[in-house]
Amino acid sequence: MIVETTPQLMTLDEFSDWYPDGYGRYELHNGVVFEMQPTRIHEQVADFIALKLGVQIELLELPYIIPRQAIVKPIDTDKSGYNPDVIVLDKSALKDEYLWKKRSTITQGKTVKLIIEVVSTNWRDDYGHKLIDYEKLEIPKYWIVDYLELGGKRYIGDPKQPTLSIYQLIDGEYQVQQFRGDEKIISPTFPEFKLTTQQIFVVGD
Repeated sequence: MIVETTPQLMTLDEFSDWYPDGYGRYELHNGVVFEMQPTRIHEQVADFIALKLGVQIELLELPYIIPRQAIVKPIDTDKSGYNPDVIVLDKSALKDEYLWKKRSTITQGKTVKLIIEVVSTNWRDDYGHKLIDYEKLEIPKYWIVDYLELGGKRYIGDPKQPTLSIYQLIDGEYQVQQFRGDEKIISPTFPEFKLTTQQIFVVGD
C-alpha cells in the first residue's frame, strides 16, 4: 500500500534531498511524496524474484546489477520518480547516467534491462502511470507480478486469478504476454530462468 506523507509539492531534486538515508521506501508522484508500505509477503515475493535473477546474472556472467534501491525518472517531468520493487541495470550504461552516483537515479531507459513491480493496493499505478512512463523511456522489459489478483479484470481477465504480465517493448510499444498457474515463464533476457508462475506465487501464500 502507499501512504501520502507530505502535503507540499516537490521536484525530483527536492525529493532526493529530502529522502531519508538508509530506511524506508518512497516515491514521488506529480510532486507528492508517498511512502511505500509493502507487506512482509510482498517483500518476500520481490526478494525471491531478485534472488533467482541474481543467480542467472552470475551463471551467465551478464554485466548487470540489481541495486537495493533506485529511482527511475519519467522522461517528461521533474516532479515524479518511481522506486521499483526490482530493477536490473546494465553496469556499462551507468557511466552515462549523470544522476546515478549522486542520487541513485536512472534517467535513460537503455540503462534498464528489466523492471518488476509486485502489485499491491496501488495496482492502478502499476498497470497505468508506470506502464506508460516505462514505455516512454523505452525500457525493454516490464513485469507486473499480481500474486493477489488485485488488478482490474481488463488487465488480468475474468475471473481474476494470480497473473504475471510480461510487457516487452516492440517497435516502441509494449506487447504483453501473461503467465498463470504452472506455465513456465519465458524470458529472452534470462533464457535459463525456468520458474513457473506458481513457484513465484506460492511465496506469497
